[in-house]
Amino acid sequence: MFAFKCTSCGEVHEGMPSFGAHAPLSYYEVPKEEREKRCHLGTDDCVIDDEFFFVRGCLEIPVIGETEPFSWGVWVSLSEASYLEWIKCYEWDKRSHIGPFFGWLNAWIKPYPDTISLKTNVHLRDDGIRPFIELQSTDHPLAIEQRAGITVDRVAELYAQMMH
Repeated sequence: MFAFKCTSCGEVHEGMPSFGAHAPLSYYEVPKEEREKRCHLGTDDCVIDDEFFFVRGCLEIPVIGETEPFSWGVWVSLSEASYLEWIKCYEWDKRSHIGPFFGWLNAWIKPYPDTISLKTNVHLRDDGIRPFIELQSTDHPLAIEQRAGITVDRVAELYAQMMH
């Protein structure tokens, strides 16, 4: 089983950590008292003002020497056409042949410099697994880590930043 020593508390934690957001960042920009009227928030999608469309996915970072990736649960904005295509095949068992869809990251992942609006490709996966979110190749530290992978020590550092 995967285990790492936290760089903040010094404890050994078991299992690959992952972190995620309940809703897209844009959802929180809608005043709380207006959300019920303006937003439809599901477990895997969100529509705001019938104009802005978001889907939830997994931005996975390979961990060097490990089989399981470190995962950020993130939201990505899609065009209406891409969103409608996503909706059409949402409940299909086999859907990985559809797409990928271009999207914009709609999440602020706090251990990194500004992650809002990074360009992404949304890759659907089969059997109800949330989409794989691939950052387009840039020099942003998160995109570099997704391409190159991270060490177990980096996992411990990210965990400490998020939890302590």
